[in-house]
Amino acid sequence: MQSVIKRDTLTGRKIRRALGAKFVGEAIGKIEHGCEIYGLTKGQWSLIDLIEYCIGETGAADVIMSTWTAANADIGFAKSLFTNGAIKSILFVVDFSFPSRQPAYTAALRQAFGDDAIRLTKNHAKFVTIRNEQWNLVLRTSMNLNENRRLENFEISDSEPMAEFLAEVVDELFKTQTGTFDKRPTELTNEFLEQWEPGGAKEAAAGPTEHFGSGALDNDLRRAGVSYD
Repeated sequence: MQSVIKRDTLTGRKIRRALGAKFVGEAIGKIEHGCEIYGLTKGQWSLIDLIEYCIGETGAADVIMSTWTAANADIGFAKSLFTNGAIKSILFVVDFSFPSRQPAYTAALRQAFGDDAIRLTKNHAKFVTIRNEQWNLVLRTSMNLNENRRLENFEISDSEPMAEFLAEVVDELFKTQTGTFDKRPTELTNEFLEQWEPGGAKEAAAGPTEHFGSGALDNDLRRAGVSYD
C-alpha cells in the first residue's frame, strides 16, 4: 500500500499514513522548504533511516540528536554517516540511565564520537536537528535510536526558530555539564533539577512535603476514595 497523503489547507502541513511504505523515501517523498510533514509507521524503518534520508535531501549537515536509548547497529550507522562526511558534526543528549542499562552500547557511543559529543541528563525527549546554510530541519518523533517494531510517529519541520530553540537548550547543557561520565546518577539528577528548575534539587532533597501539603486543597479526592453521587 502506498503512503496516504492529506494536506491541511490552513497550515500546509502534509499528513502521511506510511504504515504500508516499505522504504523511508516512499513514506516521506520530497522534502520542501517550510515543510510540515507528520506520519505514522509500524517500525519498518528506524530513526537513523529517517535521518539518512533527510540528509540526502539537505546535503551534509550538522546534527543534534536527543534520545532515551540507542542500539549498537544504529550507533555504527550514524558513525558511518559521520565518517563519510554526510554528518559534519554531531551532538548527543541521552538519558542518564543509559550507561547502567546499556553499558556496551554506551562504550560504543563514546568510542565512536568521544565524550565531548555526549551529555547525560534525565531525558525522554526524542528530537533531531539537521542544519546547514540552506536547511533547518527538526525531526520530532516517538522513536529512539534503535529498532522500533511498533507504531511510531514522526514529524519533519523546516523551521529555523524551532531548530534554534532546541539548539540553544542543548548548547546550555553542553556548556554547563562537565565530567559527564564521572558523575553518579544522583549528581546528574540534581544537575537536571537545578538547570531546568532552579532550587529544584534542594526541594527534592527536602522530601515530598515540599511539593505536597496537608491542607484541604492539597489532596486528590479521586485517589482518596471520595466520590459524589
